[in-house]
Amino acid sequence: MYSHAVSAGWRALILGAFALPVSSAMAAAAPSGPATGGSFAATSANTPGANPAAGSVAYAIPALTLQAALNRALQANPGLNAARHEVLAQDGAVLQAGARPNPTLSLDLQDRRRETRETTWQLSQPLELGGKRAARVAAAERGREYAAAGFDAQRTELHAQVVGAFYDVLITQERLRLAQDALQLAKRASDTTARRVAAGKVSPVEETRARVAESGVRLEQSQAAAALATARQRLAAIWAAPAPDFEQAEGRLDPLPEIPDAAMLAARRSGAPNVQVARRALEQRKAESQLALANRAPDVTLSLGVKRAEEMGRNQALLGFSVPLPLFDRNRGNVLESAQRASKAEAELNAATLQLDSELAQAVADLSTARETVAALRNDILPGAISAYDAATKGFEYGKLGFIDVLDAQRTLLQVRAQHLNALADGHRAAAAIERLLGHASFGAEH
Repeated sequence: MYSHAVSAGWRALILGAFALPVSSAMAAAAPSGPATGGSFAATSANTPGANPAAGSVAYAIPALTLQAALNRALQANPGLNAARHEVLAQDGAVLQAGARPNPTLSLDLQDRRRETRETTWQLSQPLELGGKRAARVAAAERGREYAAAGFDAQRTELHAQVVGAFYDVLITQERLRLAQDALQLAKRASDTTARRVAAGKVSPVEETRARVAESGVRLEQSQAAAALATARQRLAAIWAAPAPDFEQAEGRLDPLPEIPDAAMLAARRSGAPNVQVARRALEQRKAESQLALANRAPDVTLSLGVKRAEEMGRNQALLGFSVPLPLFDRNRGNVLESAQRASKAEAELNAATLQLDSELAQAVADLSTARETVAALRNDILPGAISAYDAATKGFEYGKLGFIDVLDAQRTLLQVRAQHLNALADGHRAAAAIERLLGHASFGAEH
């Protein structure tokens, strides 16, 4: 009978949605276990998802895995490349900071006539006092460490961005598949209702309702296809691709990553990328403050030369030194500025730590909520929605229920599947946020 065929089809489609991508109905019934490779690892699927945007276009990568997406982003992301060049530039700053002042060679001629001319050659060498060179090198080294911390933080941010965009593609692929499944069943329902109307078993109004429902599902399919195209474009833009160069994303959405325990969160808190950036900034400001203090000491310039008096026919050795008198400029303004900037950097470090705690607590709570929602949908809500749909289709077949009851049951079932996808999306966003806050290496997992 038609109702039994539809019911069986719904069971396969719904159960398949909980083993993403669809591989077998039994995958949905299996309990969630830890993902291979760590709590935040993604496992490649055996069965690729459908991609309506592929068409006859030849893609460079038919199926894009998360690890491949991460590799491409690390190699070609413009922002990360800019941060990499900044680190290399800081190497030059450290090299330059260690350079000593150049000597000065001067020539002084007195009298234009050769027989009475006096010629003076003099070589002057500035000597830095007060530990200026050591303080300058220390400040440059702290600047290099700050740039390196910024590069690590940007790389972590990029990792989380790729993970989020990749799972957005997986989610939108499954939403499109859900819309396609719903459209297929809506077509079946419309055809069956048309036959029952022709046989005089139901009112023509039922056929109108079925066609309207089919049109609504068709619109949802178009919207899902547009959302998938946008998600694919957003992912490809991370590695500066003008258009998506992959046919589809390949990976698993379920199970969600495990919730990190409190001990691990506490251990990794001090090494969080943004906290490290703020800490390196504070160290750099402190080093610049020491440099400003060192610059208060005046430098001495030693001079060595020879003076030739042509009229007397003899050479005279010259030896001297000069030192500026710190009467007016004692570098007090730079000392005050650097001290205040160090205090500012310390306050920013405290703010970064507080912000980390707040965002981390929110991300962990979001991941926990998503896991609970997915479990409730899979174990409790989905079976009830399937049973309700079975009862509605059987009642419609035997003439005990109207088609509006079937539509309501079908709508409820679609909503449950959509809620499941939304919960998975929320969970992976929360996991990506935890990786961004603590660093993706914090969990010992490479996706």
